[in-house]
Amino acid sequence: MDNIYFLMVVALAVLAIADLVVGVSNDAVNFLNSAIGSKAISFKTIMIVASLGIAFGAMSSSGMMEVARKGIFVPGEFYFDEIMIIFMAVMITDILLLDFFNTLGLPTSTTVSIVFELLGAAVVISLIKIAQSNTQSISDLGSYINTAKATEIILGILLSVVVAFSIGALVQYVSRLLLSFKFKDKASWVGALFGGIAATAITYFIFIKGLKGTSFIPGDFKEFVFTNTPIIVSISFVIWTGISALITNVFKVSVYKFIILIGTFAIAMAFAGNDLVNFIGVPMAAFHSYEAWSVSGIPATEFTMEVLDKKMPAEPFLLFIAGGIMVATLWFSKKAKTVAETELSLSRQNDTHEKFQPNMLSRGIVRGSSWLSNSIGGLLPKATQEKINASFTKPDTKLLTKDQSIDAPAFDMIRASVNLMVAGVLISIATSMKLPLSTTYVTFMVAMGTSLADRAWGRESAVYRVAGVLNVIGGWFFTAFGALVAAGTVVYLISWNKTVMIPILLLITVLLLVRNYLSHKKKTNTTVDPKTLKKSESSTVQGIISESADNISSVVSRTNKIYSDVLKGLAKEDVKALKKSKKGVEKLDQEVEDLRDNIFYLIKNLMKQVFVVVVFTLPYWLTLQI
Repeated sequence: MDNIYFLMVVALAVLAIADLVVGVSNDAVNFLNSAIGSKAISFKTIMIVASLGIAFGAMSSSGMMEVARKGIFVPGEFYFDEIMIIFMAVMITDILLLDFFNTLGLPTSTTVSIVFELLGAAVVISLIKIAQSNTQSISDLGSYINTAKATEIILGILLSVVVAFSIGALVQYVSRLLLSFKFKDKASWVGALFGGIAATAITYFIFIKGLKGTSFIPGDFKEFVFTNTPIIVSISFVIWTGISALITNVFKVSVYKFIILIGTFAIAMAFAGNDLVNFIGVPMAAFHSYEAWSVSGIPATEFTMEVLDKKMPAEPFLLFIAGGIMVATLWFSKKAKTVAETELSLSRQNDTHEKFQPNMLSRGIVRGSSWLSNSIGGLLPKATQEKINASFTKPDTKLLTKDQSIDAPAFDMIRASVNLMVAGVLISIATSMKLPLSTTYVTFMVAMGTSLADRAWGRESAVYRVAGVLNVIGGWFFTAFGALVAAGTVVYLISWNKTVMIPILLLITVLLLVRNYLSHKKKTNTTVDPKTLKKSESSTVQGIISESADNISSVVSRTNKIYSDVLKGLAKEDVKALKKSKKGVEKLDQEVEDLRDNIFYLIKNLMKQVFVVVVFTLPYWLTLQI
């Protein structure tokens, strides 16, 4: 019977690898989107820099591991066999939940999932213990749960949504007000000063605050750094400002690209330092528990787990392996790209194909925000309003269609720099305080705040973007509730008969992962139907006439086929054929709607050509009239 606990440790190690893969696929959006969205540097360079950041962050995350051991429950109140059941249930639930959101392409919080899974599993085990006891009641549940720390973590996660959005919007507004969209035309010292401030903030919060959780840095050096922090920050500002000026004036490289590079490294490092606990914290706690129990000689049902209250060794080798798996996943995961598309579409400066439909709540929020903005703006002098509007006036560029905007930069380098700087700082503050802040919440809400402040949510797109944000936030609440219930359910099943249920649950986990992988692969490899209506890409009137003729021919042909299939389905009472025809109608209707949406951009971009045609043909037309 004792062998089952060794097998559980082995299973947890395998689950940890799987959790790292699905977790990084979900969270890669956090540190890649700003650099990818700005298209300031090549994708390969972004990946290399992010990989280095993850590797360094993984080695400095040991301080966060205590959250998985004693942040949610009181270890001394549980026996070894109960702790192992909790850990097994948490890992199974976490993998399935994250993979589900990855398949949908929605960014969710690995921190929220692990916290509520630990809470749900611990609560159910506690209720089972209370039910089996003759001296305890439901009021004793508080003695099993670390309510103070759990409340602190949960409130910190929820508060991060408001704080990240507000700070992101404020910093972006001030940055755009000072630099405008014509930041490339500003004096070189402006960019150097911006680079100095941004790099100093990143240096302080990433490298100085990050030292607290790093096991391989000597204690004397840490003490020296913490004692002389003001001096180090001042010197850092001078050095970084000088480097920024050197980059701008001597090497003729945009300082904002430099900020994006170090910002990507910083936030990747902050992500690994803060979120690695979500993936391997539970398996490491299980391993340490097994080590302590195996040498005790006490039965698993009688060995209490006060050992988890003590500080455990950092296990640098395991952290290094975990960092390597995260880096490999970053390079090869296709689901990471699917998740990234959601945030980019919601923060894109230009109009794009909106992934979410507006609702009553999003319309109400937009109307209320517009009224508030107009009311506040009316209090400012007209000259001040004009000056502010001048800073937010976008440079004249060719009007892009929704399809073309997908390939264009989602936003400029100023917004990318602010996204990375603010998110990295906030995550690092939480890491230094040993709070498992949700990096997904922070980075997503910072990106949404900067989008709002940058006036990326226009009159037409605002209701769609707000609806998207509300959908994502609603998914976060579903994550919390789903993690709580699912982990509790899995714990109950395992506690009923662990020798039977653990193999069954592991088999179900593998089957679901394979199914989701194949489903996502099929979706991403779907080829474009040659009969699909083509949006006009031609810049000439004759080209548009030719493309329109092809579309009309395609619509007539597809309509005739659908009509024929409907008649055959009705005659044969074939429900399957009728459902297929209905899907065909809906698909054709959507393609026609997309063509209608594209007309505005087509007309605007052809105005010059039409004007030329009119000018040259007008004399001929007048001659005919005479």
